[in-house]
Amino acid sequence: MHILHIHNTVIPVKEYGGIERIVWWLGKEQVKMGHKVTYLVPEGSYSPFAQCLPYDPAYPVYEQIPQSVDFVHGHFQWEGQVNKPHLISCHTNFHPKQQYHINTVFSSRDHAARNQSDVFVYNGVDIEEYGPVEIFNQRKHLLFMAYAKRPEKNLKGCKYIAKKTKNKLAVIGLKNKWFRRFSRRIQCKGFLGGEKRDQVIRDSSALLFPVLWHEPFGIAMIECLYFGCPVFGTTYGSLPEIITSQVGFLSNSRKELIQAVKDVGRFDRRNCHEYVCDQFTSKIMTQNYLKLYDKVLNGENLNQHPPVNGGNFNPKELLPFEK
Repeated sequence: MHILHIHNTVIPVKEYGGIERIVWWLGKEQVKMGHKVTYLVPEGSYSPFAQCLPYDPAYPVYEQIPQSVDFVHGHFQWEGQVNKPHLISCHTNFHPKQQYHINTVFSSRDHAARNQSDVFVYNGVDIEEYGPVEIFNQRKHLLFMAYAKRPEKNLKGCKYIAKKTKNKLAVIGLKNKWFRRFSRRIQCKGFLGGEKRDQVIRDSSALLFPVLWHEPFGIAMIECLYFGCPVFGTTYGSLPEIITSQVGFLSNSRKELIQAVKDVGRFDRRNCHEYVCDQFTSKIMTQNYLKLYDKVLNGENLNQHPPVNGGNFNPKELLPFEK
């Protein structure tokens, strides 16, 4: 099958970009499985395993799709019709006015339900791209790994937890010039990708993920679990689906999270690693998407009706984080 992936951001990502890596890993796994993959992506993109065609937002998507394509997998919602079997992955919470295609696939059960759908595929990581996993190495700090400027990612709450537990906090997703009043406990790592990011994760005792919105998925959680880091977060969005009591702790209370982090040693790091290998690899993700491709190719709609956007995120109305 000739599969076309369409995305509006350059691939491969140079630093940290969760969606771009999902797009990359899907194509890579599909090629391994014997399919032909083409990317329709912005200028500057390249891939060793697939052809990259230039995506131009000035023209309708349907005008840019090669005739030889059998299936189109979009990674953003576009306007207009496409005369090829297709689905669209929704990777985030959209603006309330955004309209969904009937073959929209969400990133978690909660993500789908909040948009009146039950169609979702969990993301997965390509474990071949990571270096060695050192389960028993000494861990030096807690970790925050998200775009720090976004208030819903709750860097403020993570700093508080680190302070109260007397831990250092490594921050990936933050530039020094953005915040100048950091204590010596805060280690600003900038925007990292590849081995530099992986080494910071290896040195982390746990990921702090007390998000203040309904997280669609949260690939950072999976990456950190792969390296043996339990996750401590809130109960919003996908987190209760992903983080079991064996690999982390969830609460909307700062006090409870602080107490749990103090007892981080009770978690088995090997269990965290094996949990990802068993449940959240890019191979599993790709197999689940191919099952949905088959449904569409057989003439089925994935949803009974177009999902209804719940308008579920307002950056001025963050979800509660109790003291």
